[in-house]
Amino acid sequence: MRQTTPFWLPGRHAARRPYLKARGAIAKAVRAWFETAGFTEVETATLQVSPGNETHLHAFGTELIGPGGERRQLYLRTSPEFACKKLLAAGETRIYDFARVFRNRERGALHHPEFTMLEWYRANEPYETLMDDCAALLAEAARAAGTKAFSFRGKTVDPYLAPERVTVAEAFARHAGVDLLATVKGGEGDRDALAAAAVKAGIRIADDDTWGDIFSRILAERVDPHLGIGRATILYEYPLPLAALARAKPGSDKVAERFELYACGVELGNAFGELTDAAEQRARFEAAMDEKQRIHGERYPVDEDFLSALAEMPQASGIALGFDRLAMLASGAQHIEQVIWTPVADGGDL
Repeated sequence: MRQTTPFWLPGRHAARRPYLKARGAIAKAVRAWFETAGFTEVETATLQVSPGNETHLHAFGTELIGPGGERRQLYLRTSPEFACKKLLAAGETRIYDFARVFRNRERGALHHPEFTMLEWYRANEPYETLMDDCAALLAEAARAAGTKAFSFRGKTVDPYLAPERVTVAEAFARHAGVDLLATVKGGEGDRDALAAAAVKAGIRIADDDTWGDIFSRILAERVDPHLGIGRATILYEYPLPLAALARAKPGSDKVAERFELYACGVELGNAFGELTDAAEQRARFEAAMDEKQRIHGERYPVDEDFLSALAEMPQASGIALGFDRLAMLASGAQHIEQVIWTPVADGGDL
């Protein structure tokens, strides 16, 4: 175990305090922006039946003990998404949540086991509107922090410039020479076709790599380093095999209404035109949990109440943005724990 320096030592706290003050100013500005835009701030529950059903996210499990001693497995959420969508089904139309979320097996300059996820949702509004929201919030964060540029590890972004918008297919062609959509047929990924394209591009793959594994490797090695340089990047129209909780783009069997926001090479947000087909969502959850079982030897339950609410939810768009990362970039911090008031123990020296 690494030797750590307690965050509460006066010298260490004094070094972090300017970043923490900037975090507070940014949070205040973001809340004001949402209020002006007609959003309602909500506070959703941390304890959930299911922490989320994504293959590579790991949750913290806990146990609820009732007054009579009955026991029930619960989890600390990895995202407030399920709860927020239940509120949309209940009739809310524009909501946002500064949610404390928890992810196990994650720690580093950009990862912390407990962090703040800023999520917001717009009922009956297209997901392209979220792209405009992102541009506005980057500028709001910069103004609140009193900066003209975001910076991280030698990369800079002008937060007042409109983000560039590039499709995933365009990015793969431009930076890796891969025709990505040629490997997607009927909403499924053709593993052999993508493997061949990856090898041709000089990407090493393993025999047991899935289509999704190969996609992620190409993205990380060839595409990610070019995103969010000079100005933010919105990488949109993710291939359908990676739709997660997003609906398919109307008329397409290849791409979904999903985008990710990057600045200084850092992924800040993940947005969906929300899927409201409960049967399709159940199938995706089960497939993801089967893959999780294969890779990690574990699976999480499906929240049946969420699927029931999803069937009643209006068409909507939503996004999850890592607020701590936004505060880092705007304040000039180089480690996520510089913008967290009380980091979880064993964080290591900064």
